Amino acid sequence: MQVQFREFDPFNVWIWLEFSLNPSELEKQYVEEIINSWFFLGKLGGFNAENLQVQDVGLEISYMNYNQDAAEDSFMALMHNIGEVEYESNWARCWFDLGTSDAIALDVLINSLRQFSKDYVEITTLIIGGENEDWPIPESRKREYSEYDDN
Repeated sequence: MQVQFREFDPFNVWIWLEFSLNPSELEKQYVEEIINSWFFLGKLGGFNAENLQVQDVGLEISYMNYNQDAAEDSFMALMHNIGEVEYESNWARCWFDLGTSDAIALDVLINSLRQFSKDYVEITTLIIGGENEDWPIPESRKREYSEYDDN
């Protein structure tokens, strides 16, 4: 699975999947379950790189002391919104407002989709951000930015 990054705005990002073949209805359900599960974890603040206490300890976590105060003091990292997963031919896409979630969220999604592609449905390309010239983004989801924009 090839991974590409295009222009990226975490508050207005499209994620595109290209399959080797048109996905079946069951395969579409699997993809949607992955995406919805990933988003739900993000909505709950699961992708907060400021509070990775277990990861930071390393391999030996037996009897680790979890610092509740450090967890409470970390900046909230929440995803905000998700659109419907849409399909056209052998492509799927979904719009996200990733909010303040950290980049670790994208690593988790990439790792999950890579394994899914190996075990279940071949995904040839994952594109994060930007537009697909063959499948225009609806005007209602486009957002133009200016250095003078206060929004």
